[in-house]
Amino acid sequence: MMGPRTRSPAEPSMTPPRRPSTAPDRLPTETVQKNNSSNTGVILDISTLKMADVDSEVPPLPPRYRFRDLLLGDQSFQNDDRVQVEFYVNENTFKERLKLFFIKNQRSSLRIRLFNLSLKLLTCLLYIIRVSLDDPTTQVTCARKNCTNITDTLCGKSCANYTSNLTTDPIEINWDLIFWVNRRVPVWAIQVTVALISFLQAMLLVYLSYKGNIWEQIFQITFIIEMINTVPFIITIFWPPLRNIFVPVFLNCWLAKSALENMINDLHRAIQRTHSAMFNQVLILICTLLCLVFTGACGIQHLERAGKNLTLFDALYFCIVTFSTVGYGDVTPKIWPSQLLVVILICVALVVLPLQFEELAYLWMERQKSGGNYSRHRAQTEKHVVLCVTSLKIDLLMDFLNEFYAHPRLQDYYVVILCPTEMDIQVRRILQIPLWSQRVIYLQGSALKDQDLMRAKMDDAEACFILSSRNEVDRTAADHQTILRAWAVKDFAPNCPLYVQILKPENKFHVKFADHVVCEEEFKYAMLALNCVCPATSTLVTLLVHTSRGQEGQTSPEQWQRTYGRCSGNEVYHIRLMDSKFFGEYDGKSFTYASFHAHKKYGVCLIGTKREDNKSILLNPGPRHIMSATDTCYYINITKEENSAFIFKQEEKHSKGMSVAGVYDAPSRLPVQSIIASMGTVAIDLQNPDPPADNSKLTLPTENGAGSRRPSIAPVLEIADSSAILPCDLLSDPSEDETNQSDEEGAPALEYIKGYPPNSPYIGSSPTLCHLLHQKAPFCCLRLDKGCRHNSFEDAKAYGFKNKLIIVSAETAGNGLYNFIVPLRAYYRPRKELNPIVLLLDNPPDNHFLEAICCFPMVYYMAGTIDNLDNLLQCGIIYADNLVVVDKESTMSAEEDYMADAKTIVNVQTMFRLFPSLSIITELTHPSNMRFMQFRAKDCYSLALSKLEKIERDKGSNLAFMFRLPFAAGRVFSISMLDTLLYQSFVKDYMILIARLLLGLDTTPGSGYLCAMKVTEEDLWIRTYGRLFQKLCSSSAEIPIGIYRTESHMFSSSESQVSVEDCEDTRDRGETWKEKAAHRNSTGSDQSEHPLLRKKSMQWARRLSRKNTKPPSRAERINQQRLNLYRRSERQELSELVKNRMKHLGLPTVGYDEMNDNQNTLSYVLINPPPDTILELNDIVYIIRSDPLAHVPENLPGASAETKLRQGYGSKTCDETHL
Repeated sequence: MMGPRTRSPAEPSMTPPRRPSTAPDRLPTETVQKNNSSNTGVILDISTLKMADVDSEVPPLPPRYRFRDLLLGDQSFQNDDRVQVEFYVNENTFKERLKLFFIKNQRSSLRIRLFNLSLKLLTCLLYIIRVSLDDPTTQVTCARKNCTNITDTLCGKSCANYTSNLTTDPIEINWDLIFWVNRRVPVWAIQVTVALISFLQAMLLVYLSYKGNIWEQIFQITFIIEMINTVPFIITIFWPPLRNIFVPVFLNCWLAKSALENMINDLHRAIQRTHSAMFNQVLILICTLLCLVFTGACGIQHLERAGKNLTLFDALYFCIVTFSTVGYGDVTPKIWPSQLLVVILICVALVVLPLQFEELAYLWMERQKSGGNYSRHRAQTEKHVVLCVTSLKIDLLMDFLNEFYAHPRLQDYYVVILCPTEMDIQVRRILQIPLWSQRVIYLQGSALKDQDLMRAKMDDAEACFILSSRNEVDRTAADHQTILRAWAVKDFAPNCPLYVQILKPENKFHVKFADHVVCEEEFKYAMLALNCVCPATSTLVTLLVHTSRGQEGQTSPEQWQRTYGRCSGNEVYHIRLMDSKFFGEYDGKSFTYASFHAHKKYGVCLIGTKREDNKSILLNPGPRHIMSATDTCYYINITKEENSAFIFKQEEKHSKGMSVAGVYDAPSRLPVQSIIASMGTVAIDLQNPDPPADNSKLTLPTENGAGSRRPSIAPVLEIADSSAILPCDLLSDPSEDETNQSDEEGAPALEYIKGYPPNSPYIGSSPTLCHLLHQKAPFCCLRLDKGCRHNSFEDAKAYGFKNKLIIVSAETAGNGLYNFIVPLRAYYRPRKELNPIVLLLDNPPDNHFLEAICCFPMVYYMAGTIDNLDNLLQCGIIYADNLVVVDKESTMSAEEDYMADAKTIVNVQTMFRLFPSLSIITELTHPSNMRFMQFRAKDCYSLALSKLEKIERDKGSNLAFMFRLPFAAGRVFSISMLDTLLYQSFVKDYMILIARLLLGLDTTPGSGYLCAMKVTEEDLWIRTYGRLFQKLCSSSAEIPIGIYRTESHMFSSSESQVSVEDCEDTRDRGETWKEKAAHRNSTGSDQSEHPLLRKKSMQWARRLSRKNTKPPSRAERINQQRLNLYRRSERQELSELVKNRMKHLGLPTVGYDEMNDNQNTLSYVLINPPPDTILELNDIVYIIRSDPLAHVPENLPGASAETKLRQGYGSKTCDETHL
């Protein structure tokens, strides 16, 4: 017998080390040899196989070695120290597995509790069945059948004395009927089975819930009730005489109530949905009432078996009457045990029910604060939008609701407001109005919580509006909150359209994924900049983005208020060309031709178009743009075409190539265009759409019987002649502006080039072709009030600017100021008309901002404030044409509402008194404060306008403040007015893009831009707005969209001590002048009514403002004259103050003209006026000029350079604007 081979220590090991084998582990050698010699088909255990030849023996391979391991080599040394670790071994025990199934696992626990609830309800049902089958009169016989020697002493007395107890006094209690019942065998068997299951389940749950204190588990009320209802039945299995013993099984209703509560909690966990606490509390209260009534009915019925023997229904009736505090008294308990039970139940009810009702009331009040939930059923059947705000103010709420529900197709939408703060008292009152209470739902919650987004049913919403809190001192922090809300909503509901309002332009790229984004500072500064070159642009855009029917001011006796109110109803609409009655006939015609003839025939102003295969909207693409049937047309009108009806009494006779302007035979009928522009949704009677024979020329009526004709206007061609139309002369002579500038200005000539700004202050700015300096200006040269080694100028006078200055007063040099400079330096502004820009900043700018503006010509900054007269004089306010006062961030929030503008208003009022001729454009936080701008105390006309504003507000107007003179003139602006731009984009998704194109924030190749022209005396021969439309379309391909009109007006006030009667006398004395200039002071066709209307307007103002006022006495007139002298002396004092400060600063006083006062004029905007509107002197016409670089012939001087700039934009400007 050969022993096992031993390996020397120096011999390399081919197998992993094994545990030393002992004698019992080794097989005998005889066994191995026997196995080797027996059968070759036997599989040998190679781990125990021993070879005979020691020298040629090969170490055996372990069973875990595979072919892959042999190829990879010997890695046994790497696996020697590895230990397999099993985690969560505590959950592998039997108890933990049971706990996981019965308690921890949500779905299995829910099934267990549902089964437990079914068992408890089954026991209550079996008790009712047992009671209905029980008959106390036969109970004695049934009980005696099961009597034994043991129980004879218990029930013998019942057998012997039952009959006598029924016939004796009913007050005597038969206790046997209380302790023993008649329970049939099938009922007993089912009750025993259910009790056994319930007992085992209860003991298992006690075992699984055991945490070291067994008495805590035993003395629980639910466990005690469970034992009372289950142990007696289990005992009857082993002791049959006790089968008829009474067991209060009806107490299982309380266990059923507990099981129902636990089941609801597990249901919430399993389906990951949470019902409101209000629902749970109501359910608990109902279950408590049912349990009290059921327990009382069953207990009284059983105890009265020994007394009056009530039925279960009678006992139920008694309990309901008792708990409802009615107490008829027809059914009452007769024995003291049942009476004692009633007392106990009433005491329990007095303790339990108030606690339940208190919890319910508390939850109800909390729900009133938080707003509850928006039901999923309503979300699936109705449409709703969600409004997310930081804090909800009454003005913000009303602006949103009025603008949102102004559209007819949104009347059935619900608005769900999600706000983290508690509802304001004013907001609560508004939402209690029946108009809003049925359509607006307020939810208190955060957009960053999925539970609150689920309450608002964000995934089913049609849109989500996320508004920033602009009244925050830290506007950047407010933007950060908005960005997080937008991210949270996008994460929760990726398919919900997002409408985001952002404050700072540098934060805009964080929400690029949103469907529509409005950046306040971008729009604000661009609008304020255009106000300096196109007066009242802010009023024009505000009126366009507000929904109105044009009915404001129609009851006023003032002609300008009626015209202004009617034109304010114009909005931007869109329609496909093939579906349009307005533009359908212009398929294949030029855009300019379609715009002019649509305005002439229908009074509709076509401003832009969009190709079907292109997403870009083009404003006034020019005469070379040929209209196609699939084009989308954007037009300005009182109402959209779908709300207009057209009734043709005669068939159209004109051919496709003829003009489509409508002419009317009867002179008494109003033109169609005037009807549409004045009425909006009307049924139009087109009696004779045939064009006149001599439509190629439009002439004025003869004057004074003379037969001479005014100059005619060229017709608008259907197809543009490229040689006849040049949009502007920007490309004709590029050196002209430079030559004129160098000759006329004392400063050295500066070379200007057209290009894209090399440094954008923030990511996401739209590149715009601008006038730039050939070389960047040093930062020291940008300081206006301090000289440097490059120049020694220290004030605006020393620079010798040719044009008037534009001064901007701001708190800090934010990135939004960049959008103020760009529109004023755009390439389409003539170089000789560029105004110097002075930034008057409270805090000096940083180098990052200076790097962005140093490439623009004539842009300077100065540290100072508007409440410092010296700073105003140093920055050249007496040489300025416009002063823009930007709302300061530090004053946007105040403890008292509407007081945030107090400092700005008072400072502007001071400048208004010091510099009356200066045009001051002010931004306010609250639009309602604009009534304090240029305030005149006791001005009867202003008081009349105030009453008119209240009347329009009571009528439900969204633009009640539009008649305030500062707003109508474009002198005041609030960014909150542009909130409606975001709201309106839900219905008109193109409004934001059109507004950006109008303001110059975006520049699309081929799209025009907004500018203005002034009507001079040489232009009055055109006479009407319709003829001006034709003149502009035929000569320069420009589209007019409105008029800015300024009228002389006499304001009567107690300050100037001019009474209303004196005003009327003055007007009578000046009647001759009015007759000479009648065509300049009226917008209607009948000029003879203007003096009468002006007289009526003064009577209207006197009637509204000075009712029951006696004529002034002689003493009062003397006092008025004295006050007039005092006012003049006040003006002289202010003038001397300004001049003295100028002398102190070393400034010349020649430019200060204190008597130039524009206080006796009023200005207003007319959007898309009717074609028959008479032009007046100094009217400023808003026009959309076509892009001069859109169709530039290559042979034009300077065209090649500009075309290369436009063509190379894609490869060049990306690097320049990248931070």
